Amino acid sequence: MSEHQNEQRLLRGYERMLRRLRDDLKDLSLREALERAKQRTVELGELTREEADRVGDFLRRDVEEAGEYLAESDRDLRDWFHMDVQLIENWLWDTFSAAADQTKLQLLELQRRADEQQRVYYSGEIVGPGALKCISCDYIIAFKEAAHVPACPDCGGEEFVRPAR
Repeated sequence: MSEHQNEQRLLRGYERMLRRLRDDLKDLSLREALERAKQRTVELGELTREEADRVGDFLRRDVEEAGEYLAESDRDLRDWFHMDVQLIENWLWDTFSAAADQTKLQLLELQRRADEQQRVYYSGEIVGPGALKCISCDYIIAFKEAAHVPACPDCGGEEFVRPAR
């Protein structure tokens, strides 16, 4: 399998796990729903256990961060994404929003606040829709769907954060 085919398979795995996560968050905690989504992905042969764990880490990061944003602000996800929702595929918007809303409810219920530090995203990782800002040069990269984080096209930097909310 070529590197491109493998990257596409991982992206499809992220999207499938997101759908499963959304469905299971109605009845389970984020941790439990994510574990179930990873297990199902491995059982169906879509990803190896190692790949599912890695993609699951990316998915947890994205959904938790979106849920924290919703819990801490009066805004909706359009502001968090830093882009027009029309650019995001409808199914992905619906799925990601539902998962983030469920995560918000869990966060509020548990009275859990996010760490004060911004999460760092690294090139090569998978990220959900939204914008990332290069730590080195402040260049903004917008993602309309799940994608691999590239090196910064402006300076070659490999570390990113979500732009200030």
